[in-house]
Amino acid sequence: MRIYTKTGDDGETGLISGERTLKSSERIETLGEIDELNAAFGILRTYCEESPEAHLDETRIQRTQELLFELGSEIATPFGSPYAKDSVLNSDLDSLEKDIDEWTEQMEVLKQFILPGGTKMSAHAHLCRTICRRAERCLVNFIQNNPDQQIRPITLHYLNRLSDWLFVYARWCNHRVGIKDIQWNSRK
Repeated sequence: MRIYTKTGDDGETGLISGERTLKSSERIETLGEIDELNAAFGILRTYCEESPEAHLDETRIQRTQELLFELGSEIATPFGSPYAKDSVLNSDLDSLEKDIDEWTEQMEVLKQFILPGGTKMSAHAHLCRTICRRAERCLVNFIQNNPDQQIRPITLHYLNRLSDWLFVYARWCNHRVGIKDIQWNSRK
């Protein structure tokens, strides 16, 4: 299989249904953000091998990457297409919320804004969080401007909860090795 097909040379790309769309469309922009998030998770996964604060095995991060790929596939499939299939399930949200609650219970209550940083793992989890938020904003924009596409609400819920998960995970990584949150201090 060749990686180059030359079918995108005119600024269009194919959807799962075979339909062609501009690469600048809101749908493709959203898919690009999810793809970037998935790539950032790939880097996060490499830290799992070398970071004592990670505490997650690579399979957990890889499963999230697989789910992001499936979520992208769902968004890439026009509404009503026979290729459409659901990716995110309620159990996926439940799993994220369970982790968030468990980790939060074991850390100090957050009383002010914090700065990303600490360990490499934590700093990169924060970077993943910001990419996730951007993907979420793109999906909101796509949904608002394409109501006929009927994206399932749980798809948006998942990205929102995943960014929360990444925020708490970043804090948890620092907590695991005894690094305190870096508190933001206003210049005022």
